[in-house]
Amino acid sequence: MRYKLIGEQPKTFVLIFDVGDEITGVLRNFAVEQHLSASSFKALGALSSVKLGWFNWTTKKYEIAAELHEQLELLSLIGDIALQDGKPQVHAHIVVGKSDGTAHGGHLLQATVRPTCELILTESPAELQKQVDSEIGIALIKV
Repeated sequence: MRYKLIGEQPKTFVLIFDVGDEITGVLRNFAVEQHLSASSFKALGALSSVKLGWFNWTTKKYEIAAELHEQLELLSLIGDIALQDGKPQVHAHIVVGKSDGTAHGGHLLQATVRPTCELILTESPAELQKQVDSEIGIALIKV
């Protein structure tokens, strides 16, 4: 992954992922290196595989909705980065398109880039904190 700072106020980066990069892991490492604590991002590109999740209200856990291992268009990737227990956490939703024109979407669990992913990330000057909501069972941004 390569990146460039393209704006100072607000701090804005463009990240260009390479073949084989796993989006969530690379993005989490970037957030740690850049000390990100309140970011939003959007992206498009193409993938060789993706693992999509959905939140099961009954079990209060993310479960795998679909695993696709084929060339896919990354139609939309949106998300945020906030701190949980002092560490940046990536939360993203994704929609991918298959060669037959069908689309699949959900919570991003894992995605491998092929050939590229172009992501624009904007960091807010504020700090966002996530805390586990005991009733819901997942970490939510507290305001």
